[in-house]
Parts: sequence; structure tokens; C-alpha cells
Amino acid sequence: MNLATKNIIIQNQTFTLTNQRAIFWVKEKALILSDLHIGKTAHFRKNGIAVANHIMKSDLERLSVLIEYFLPEKFIVVGDLLHAGDNSDVDEFCSWKKQYSHLDFYLVEGNHDRISKALEEKLCFNFKADHLEIDGFIFLHDFAPSNPKFQITGHIHPGIILQSSVKNIKLPCFIQTERQLLLPAFSEFTGLDTKNIPKKGKYFVFTDSEIHEL
Repeated sequence: MNLATKNIIIQNQTFTLTNQRAIFWVKEKALILSDLHIGKTAHFRKNGIAVANHIMKSDLERLSVLIEYFLPEKFIVVGDLLHAGDNSDVDEFCSWKKQYSHLDFYLVEGNHDRISKALEEKLCFNFKADHLEIDGFIFLHDFAPSNPKFQITGHIHPGIILQSSVKNIKLPCFIQTERQLLLPAFSEFTGLDTKNIPKKGKYFVFTDSEIHEL
């Protein structure tokens, strides 16, 4: 796995973007990502759709590399940790997570996070709520136009189309506006929305080896 990084400054704070669909907040030592959709592959298989189980393993391997690289103290998921409640993929995630029991685990609940009390105990959160506020930044799964604070969000699975003379290429991206940092979906087993994204702002498009600002 190739890891490329790019630092950006928001409200005098340094955030490190990565081409692995996550960011690192330097001051808070927090690894931040959105839309893991754990359990999506098992849900598809349960419903008769053949999906390889290596997809989630690949996501967790990438996440391990990021943890070992940044050595965070906090792990913040900005919604849609899960896809369809409890299933075998969730068991695998919980087993993976045990090796990082020293990390504080924060979940900002997303529309897919239907979590029973039993499942909440299984996942061992340090924090779970519909929003999280740290040092003037608010974490929400989806952007709230009425909230004046700077928001770090997910949900959209943002993508951008790069046009060329040969063919158009659709790539995931981060989008920074005056009031928002929109994160890409961490899981590679997600679609990309190129239409319902902020129209004004900086676009950080990434490939396997680089991050480009557009």
C-alpha cells in the first residue's frame, strides 16, 4: 500500500489528508474517517449476491497501516461504521479491533448505524452520539446548514470526474469549503456521488500514489 499525505490548515489546526481515505488531526492525535460500512459484504452474501469477503479485510489492512503510521490516541468514525446491523463481518471487525484496545473509539452515528444495546457492548465504544464537538469543530454524519460551526462530515461518498481525451475517470475526493470538510467513504466497496457535492471549495483528489488539489 502506498501512503501519500497532504497537510491542510483549518482554523489554525493541522489536518493531514491521506490517499487512503482518512485524515489525521495532529493536535488531537485523532485518526478520522467515515463510512466504513462494516457488514456490507456479509449482508450482500446473505441475500444471495456473491461478493468476495477480501474486500473488508483489505479495508481493515489499510486502517491498520494508518494506525501504525500515525500512532493516534483517538479513532473517530463520522458515521456509517456499520451497514446492516450485526453479522459475521462485525465479528471480524471486533476481533481486529482488539489489537488496538488502547485507542479511544468514538462513533458519530450515521443513517446505517442501527445499533442495539448488545451490539453497542460488543463494539466497546468510548463515545457514541449523533454528533461530537472537539475544540470548536463539530463532527456530523451529514452537513447541517443551520449549524454555524465548522463541520467534519461524511455520508455523501464524494467523487469527482476528471475528463481527458481518452476517457473520463471518476475518483474519490475530500472537499473543503468555508464551513465543512467532507470526507470520502473509507470503504472501497462504495459508490461515488459526483452530483450532490459542494460546488464551491477545494477538491483534493487522490490516486494510489498522489493527492492533487483542484
